Amino acid sequence: MKGEKKKKIIKTIKIDVDKCNGCRACEVICSAFHAVPKYSSSNPARSRIRVIRDPMRDLYVPVYAGEYAVAECAGRDKYTIDGKEYDECSFCRASCPSRDEFKEPDSGLPLKCDMCEGEDEPLCVKWCMADALVYEEREEEIAEQEEQEDLDIGLEALADKYGLKKIMDTVARMSEKD
Repeated sequence: MKGEKKKKIIKTIKIDVDKCNGCRACEVICSAFHAVPKYSSSNPARSRIRVIRDPMRDLYVPVYAGEYAVAECAGRDKYTIDGKEYDECSFCRASCPSRDEFKEPDSGLPLKCDMCEGEDEPLCVKWCMADALVYEEREEEIAEQEEQEDLDIGLEALADKYGLKKIMDTVARMSEKD
């Protein structure tokens, strides 16, 4: 039934910015884990976690990929940290049309942290020697809702980028090859 509450395990990565030393081990292991085949390459552009940095102030902020956003957000707030101004996009977890962060570099498809599905805990947490990343699970009651499948999200992103007609033409051309 719609609107019915059910319990769900919420998996999160708690980030302690004060402990992050900017080593980027999290980016390296994430990109290697998600390489095809697994561990065959390391390309931080494919990582589901990014380290935003200000080396002059020795400030590093890990941000991991969240949900895909179809449109840009309305907010363009500014944050001041240790005297340096950052815009809201710097710390945003979403893949959206206005930024290249958290998009697969070859296809442009959105990337989302999957908490290294199949592992005991996310590998970025295991590889963080500074303990800046901590894996947490908690149980919450949530209203049941229909989730968009990864294929729908990926096709929606491609349609936004190339247009539906081009996608349909490509699918038609691919099916002719079979």
